[in-house]
Amino acid sequence: MWKRRKHVRRSAPAAPELCDLCGRTFPADEAVCGHVADSSAVLPDDPLHDGLRRVTACCETHLETVRAAYRERPFVQEELWAGKIGRVLASGRPVLTMTELACRTGLDEPDIRRAIAWHNERRRRLGG
Repeated sequence: MWKRRKHVRRSAPAAPELCDLCGRTFPADEAVCGHVADSSAVLPDDPLHDGLRRVTACCETHLETVRAAYRERPFVQEELWAGKIGRVLASGRPVLTMTELACRTGLDEPDIRRAIAWHNERRRRLGG
């Protein structure tokens, strides 16, 4: 009886990392990573880390420069809330009531109204 040979799986080469400051690519095992506060960071599949952005650099000096740049940016709570609302509205079944939106986002109604107002004002300013 003939035996089937098992196919040897070849390991795929690791995707290179990209420095958020200089744009240099390098092997993933050389990456220097960290997290920074960023109100525009809303992850589609990880709501516990909303407001945190993962940054990658080629060296500690570049990582600190990226962190310093994010420290200078304002953290706008309404922007974070608008992102949470957008995630809920874009996923799954439609939201029919303010109460349902509050339950699915974890926000209170006044916070939802502030986020909507912030979003609308930003769209007016940007002309979109």
